[in-house]
Amino acid sequence: MAEETAPQVTTPAAPPKAPAVAAAATAPVEDAEPKEVKIKVRKPKQRACDEKDAKGKLCAGHLKRWYDYPKDVEAKIGKDAEIYRCEFCKTLYKPDPKQLPHSYTLRY
Repeated sequence: MAEETAPQVTTPAAPPKAPAVAAAATAPVEDAEPKEVKIKVRKPKQRACDEKDAKGKLCAGHLKRWYDYPKDVEAKIGKDAEIYRCEFCKTLYKPDPKQLPHSYTLRY
């Protein structure tokens, strides 16, 4: 009688793992001191950021109303201020003093 042999199941070899030192080198490095927040005044009807980076490229991020800003920003700008923040570069914009505020106004 012929003996039946079970088929051998082979598992694929696991890829070699990178050393832990290489993973730590790719982690972002945090600065010891926080970045200074830029505060600008919005131009009339301005909806996009006009900040330029080091290369001179325009940010053009949408300015969004920022309601829950931290206490350090409140100390710089004022309590219950109408603040807008760029969605990309996080530059802060105070409203144009010549325009009416958008807070607590009725629009029909």
